[in-house]
Amino acid sequence: MAYQETTTTGYGTRVGRSFQSIGSGILLFCIGTALLWWNEGRAVKTNDMLDEVEKNYVEMENPNKKDASLEGELVCGSAMATTEDSLSDSKFGIGAVAIGLQRKVEYYQWVEHSEEKSEDKLGGKEVTTTTYSYTQEWISQPIQSGRFKDPAYQEKNFVLTTIEPEEHWAENVSFGAYKLSENLIHSISSAEPMMLNIDSTLLAKMNKDAGQVVVRQFGGKADSLKLVHMTDNQLYFGYSPSSPSVGDVRVTFEKIVPAKVTVFAVVNGDSFKAYKAKNGKRFQTLVMGKRDAADILESEHTANTTWLWILRIVGILMVIGGLKGIFGFLETILKVVPFIANIIGWGVGVVCTIIGIAWSLIVIALAWLFYRPLLAICLLAIAGFLVWVFAFKGKDKLKELAKKAQKQPDTQVAPAAE
Repeated sequence: MAYQETTTTGYGTRVGRSFQSIGSGILLFCIGTALLWWNEGRAVKTNDMLDEVEKNYVEMENPNKKDASLEGELVCGSAMATTEDSLSDSKFGIGAVAIGLQRKVEYYQWVEHSEEKSEDKLGGKEVTTTTYSYTQEWISQPIQSGRFKDPAYQEKNFVLTTIEPEEHWAENVSFGAYKLSENLIHSISSAEPMMLNIDSTLLAKMNKDAGQVVVRQFGGKADSLKLVHMTDNQLYFGYSPSSPSVGDVRVTFEKIVPAKVTVFAVVNGDSFKAYKAKNGKRFQTLVMGKRDAADILESEHTANTTWLWILRIVGILMVIGGLKGIFGFLETILKVVPFIANIIGWGVGVVCTIIGIAWSLIVIALAWLFYRPLLAICLLAIAGFLVWVFAFKGKDKLKELAKKAQKQPDTQVAPAAE
């Protein structure tokens, strides 16, 4: 059964907090505005940079042979990424000749989830009921269950062992007759499971250590317990990999193997570096497989547009949230009569949303005035329309809501008489 916790916040405390939120609202509004301005400039500069790249790159016909004429040129070419470097995971005594070696760790734990439901009471008090529920999940870090709200779940979490995730990368990775830079090497994603061959003595020691944890947690004997299982590319700490229990740990090993890749960068001796556009933006990329330059640039343009809209939405929501934080005290002051406060709160929310969107469009338009004047004019027109709707239509709607509030039956405040 879910565990619930109920708290009551007095009217005075709520009003005090609402005035304190004005400062955070102003800060959020300013950050949102700055984000919108920066995002538009970032998107335009990135788009201009990609257009410049499209005009200046040359095809690298044969990366397997060095070409002195390509020195300093922005090139796009495909070849096998290979290495002779040997990588090892010293903790488990395993290794391979590979571009990368990765150790991933997960813990099976109780996870706390919470859901809040608040209710306004006459007189301005707020009663908040928080419902806590618990599920068992694989997560990347152990959870301290001693902080759980439900006493029945406190101290239930433990782990058979604690292991840090790790990554190892080759320093020398060839791209035909050239070498890849560190940034490009880390972009290779040809991961494959790494079959394990861990020394039996080490396995026995890990099993003994895990058994001692079980004894401390539950009592009993550790000698007969088999708690460490090695299957394919996974090392599992627990009774059964097919039936996980709280405290189990699984460690997965992968290696980055040689693969065909496409590099888009500037030739720098026997390696590569980023291309620097006229506006200062830098560009270099490595994608898996053989890809055309046009295809890569189209993907980059798409990614740029996607991030533009994501950050626009985030910025607009921050601006609206900031305005609501600034003017939220108006609703809180009227919480002595919840129905009236809800009406005012709805009105404040609508007004803040309209003004927030209008302000955001103005900021976006002003930013674009430096780069795309025609689009900026269109955005300013839309913002002006929203302001007009608020100025001439919003007032009538608020008057209508106020009249409805005055006509509410007396039963809305009847409990006060009791």
